[in-house]
Amino acid sequence: MRFLRAAFALSLCGALVVGTAAVAPGEARAYAGDEPIGTPQSGKRLRDRDFGVATQQFGLDRQVQMYQWRASGDGYTPVWNAAPIDSRGFPPERQNPPKLPIESERWWATEATLDGHPIDVSVLQALGQWRVFRPNFSRLPANLAASFQPEGDGLGSAENPLEPRVGDLRILWRELQLPPLEGKIELRDGRWRLSSSVAQAALNAANASNAVELPADQDRALLPWLLGGATVVVIVGLIWRRVRRRRETFLRRD
Repeated sequence: MRFLRAAFALSLCGALVVGTAAVAPGEARAYAGDEPIGTPQSGKRLRDRDFGVATQQFGLDRQVQMYQWRASGDGYTPVWNAAPIDSRGFPPERQNPPKLPIESERWWATEATLDGHPIDVSVLQALGQWRVFRPNFSRLPANLAASFQPEGDGLGSAENPLEPRVGDLRILWRELQLPPLEGKIELRDGRWRLSSSVAQAALNAANASNAVELPADQDRALLPWLLGGATVVVIVGLIWRRVRRRRETFLRRD
């Protein structure tokens, strides 16, 4: 159910944001002087100093998982999990480490700017898109290089990645990229912040997702339809905005 709620909130938020921008030309003109025209700049590089990983994007995310025992039916199954699994009550041979020796962590580009004005962190958090990337591990400290080896797009501590042992770790990094911000932010008090319509749409979507109740077996079945519907609304909204702007430009020339 949580999976469906999150998907529904995302779909509704996208639909409301673009729909509001498309049907409210008066509001769009009101902020025409404060529309972003340049390219966002992230500021100084973000660094995970523990592993020597860095990015020039707007956020850096370290995701750590540990191989652990989890109760499954009448037995126990080893799984990768981002949080410690409480093994109190498990048999002695199925005990997990009490905590992850390395924690997940996240860094934000607090010095990001656009057209010479700072971008509020709330914009990054609400509109940014996380992408997994493979770092350059040339700066990996010697003590960690002795414990970790490249595994997929990240690092792993298992001697044999195909046969991990309970307590082994694997680590991935993601960087935050910004989509086009036109129509989604506005300049207030010298800072770029979420536009009123976007903030309200996100709030409405969150409230709507809490009110929707569907049978559990319909969660994933309905997800493609929800996302597809939001995509159609977004495309139609963008086309309408482009047509309206061309029309306004033509009328001003006359």
